Amino acid sequence: MADVLFVEYPKCSTCQKAKAWLDEHGIAYDDRDIVTDNPTANELRTWHERSGLPLKRFFNTSGMLYREMELSKRLPEMSDDEQHALLATNGMLVKRPLLVTATTAIPGFRASIWADALDVTE
Repeated sequence: MADVLFVEYPKCSTCQKAKAWLDEHGIAYDDRDIVTDNPTANELRTWHERSGLPLKRFFNTSGMLYREMELSKRLPEMSDDEQHALLATNGMLVKRPLLVTATTAIPGFRASIWADALDVTE
């Protein structure tokens, strides 16, 4: 088992770009399809804590489902536990790709941030 978990939506162009970046840099990872194997609320809670980021960063705010559910209005009134549970209901709500290591979790792909997290020279 690799020390890196790569959570993706295979049809997402940014996920494809991130996967190519990992491969180019020789990073071993476990690949997980966010639709067929959506993260659980407990996983999301752990990753959120590990990330040090605001919970909103874990939401796919540009996604259709996010907009249909009017979450920009609803999230401020929800507890973290309620938000983790909501994210666990549908992988399309989760920001992707998601890079998870033993020490951090990073939603979205920015090569420089991933390189720092993985101790890779760009």
